[in-house]
Amino acid sequence: MSNTLAYLLDDKIYINLTNNCTNRCIFCLRQDKSDVCGQEMWLDNETFGANDVIEQLEAIIKKQLEAAKPNSLNEIIFCGYGEPLLKLNLLKEVAAYIRENYPNTKIRVNSNGHANLIYKRNIAPELKPLIDDISISLNAPTEEEYNELSQPNIQGAYEGVKAFIKACADEGISTTASVVENYKGRHLDLEACEKIANGLGAKFRVREWITNGYS
Repeated sequence: MSNTLAYLLDDKIYINLTNNCTNRCIFCLRQDKSDVCGQEMWLDNETFGANDVIEQLEAIIKKQLEAAKPNSLNEIIFCGYGEPLLKLNLLKEVAAYIRENYPNTKIRVNSNGHANLIYKRNIAPELKPLIDDISISLNAPTEEEYNELSQPNIQGAYEGVKAFIKACADEGISTTASVVENYKGRHLDLEACEKIANGLGAKFRVREWITNGYS
């Protein structure tokens, strides 16, 4: 088995930087399976560098272009089985490479929103030149429900998530706050969630829970 650092989902290119996460969300796909569309997401090790990521990224780009699928380069997303911003320096290095070599490609990060708590500083200004969009998991309208659904291992996670959403939006990054709806028939107060997201300067997205994951 080898590390899957770049992979395809619906002909979109994703980058998988780490399996570590400061949440253990009860609805996360990684709780039930180890792959995305047959592509193994659990990493053998995390000793790789930017060149390893770029090598796999370029291999996928070449394959997609040879298959006459240039739309795969419309957007590249940092999202795997862990929190990509835990590998902040690596993410910045790979994003800078994409910026330089594929200037017309949008760059998005899917995040749990804990980064500023982890680094004890506001990293949004560092992300601003390198990414176009960020999707942050708000997950719930209250701290109590957030803790139940997300099971964070970091103190003050919910308020930290909201602060990070606002920091990214204030920096001018296109920011979306997301929630997972209908987990095993459970329904969130979506109106309250949207009000929170909009109040922080973010767009709002509802993601339907995928019962059996991606196959």
